[in-house]
Amino acid sequence: MTVEDVEAGWEDRWRDFHRPVAVGALWVGPPWASPPTELIPVVIDPGRAFGTGGHATTRLCVEVLQELPPASLLDVGCGSGVLAIAAAKLGHAPVTAVDADPAAVDATLRNAAMNDATVAAHVGDAATAPLPAARAAIANIALAAVEAIVPRLDVTVVVTSGYLGRDRPDLAGFRHTGRRTLDGWAADSWERE
Repeated sequence: MTVEDVEAGWEDRWRDFHRPVAVGALWVGPPWASPPTELIPVVIDPGRAFGTGGHATTRLCVEVLQELPPASLLDVGCGSGVLAIAAAKLGHAPVTAVDADPAAVDATLRNAAMNDATVAAHVGDAATAPLPAARAAIANIALAAVEAIVPRLDVTVVVTSGYLGRDRPDLAGFRHTGRRTLDGWAADSWERE
């Protein structure tokens, strides 16, 4: 076994991939970047959680969030908290976030505090755990998880994403109301029938 030299700065190189994005009235970016004054900042340090805001599915969900009237909201599979925090900053309340990964819930709570956003976040398996009722839910998770979890939610409106544009969830009890695509990914809007 040989030991090779490691390039200086390797431990911070991931930051090169966490770039800010502007989506409508919101700016989503890392704490080391400065948001433009004309946009609402959502500062995200993902830590060990998934999500910086730059992925197409997250950007699509942020677009749709800006069109929903402010109301109670549930973020299923919150990751680093991007969508829950964006919702809170857009006036949605109360905002509840759930994720099966404790590191994701920790990141969501840390990021919410950094953004002065009120978000309640809990560890739980959204496929089996009790979830609070809300007017709206957002689920930027894998297609199979969307299909398993969304029908059990007590919500009126749902935004789903996390899957390719060639896929479309089959959601019992919900009527499809819209679709957006970006870079081969999709986000769908639904209303309870």
